[in-house]
Amino acid sequence: MDKRREDVLEAPYFHVVFTVPQELNPLIYSNQQLLYDALYHSVSATINELTTDTKHLGAKVGYICVLHTWGSEMNYHPHVHVILLGGGLTAKNQWRDKGTAFFLPVTVLSKLFRSKYLAELKYLWEEKKLQFHGSSEKFRNHYTFKELLNTCYEKDWIPHCKKTFNGAQSVINYLGKYTHRIAISNHRIIRMDKDTVTYYVKDYREEGKWREHTISGVEFIRRFFMHVPPRRFVRIRHYGLLCSRSKTKHLALCRNLLGCKQYLSRLKDMEAPQMLETLYGIKVTVCKCCGGHLGKPQQRMPLRI
Repeated sequence: MDKRREDVLEAPYFHVVFTVPQELNPLIYSNQQLLYDALYHSVSATINELTTDTKHLGAKVGYICVLHTWGSEMNYHPHVHVILLGGGLTAKNQWRDKGTAFFLPVTVLSKLFRSKYLAELKYLWEEKKLQFHGSSEKFRNHYTFKELLNTCYEKDWIPHCKKTFNGAQSVINYLGKYTHRIAISNHRIIRMDKDTVTYYVKDYREEGKWREHTISGVEFIRRFFMHVPPRRFVRIRHYGLLCSRSKTKHLALCRNLLGCKQYLSRLKDMEAPQMLETLYGIKVTVCKCCGGHLGKPQQRMPLRI
């Protein structure tokens, strides 16, 4: 959270979730590296095309994409969360935004994302780069694969846009906590025995109420390992104004145009004991029993024989 403070502007932010139809899940699971990357490419191309269009904003924006592959029950559900800056720089380096109202038509966003992802999927199939395992084996057949594409084209891919973040601090909090989640956290596990595991799941059919869900221990482990990303896979990616190569220059210009302050890192260049004291009030160099101060261990002199 502390590292991300310096990347945040005092400006509107939106949280958009891009999801693909469940019919694609077997194929995506068999080609995780390729089709996860395709998700990022499609989301990025969709946002770039629409935000630079003068009909919608006409500016270069910044955004962060985070891949999640799980639903509440730890089922396989790949989707990309986007933290989208609600304004950006025009070609003349002027700031432009449309306030706290979401500036991209959801219908247009949906159709463009669908066409870009399916076009990339079709390209990978034609180039014979896709693999087919388990329940995706049937898509090796040309006609079955074409039926899959037709089914997906007929569906509405509705991106979900959540309410704007309430100030820069809420963006910082989100980046530090939500982006680094895994499929399930310890506090959701209620109990377990030699055969089963019981944990909390959110029932969206009941307005998001939490309920208990019990599965076998083997099934629990299987579901958990479905969400281990490919080796060296980068799950959090920055684009536009937040791209690592140019964000320092872009963000400094945006702050000048907006007249907003820079959120500085509190922990920069601190050593671990200082971090613990700043964050949690824990003084690791002070003995809890006697209150004595613990200095650095003295360097031992080499023995001479």
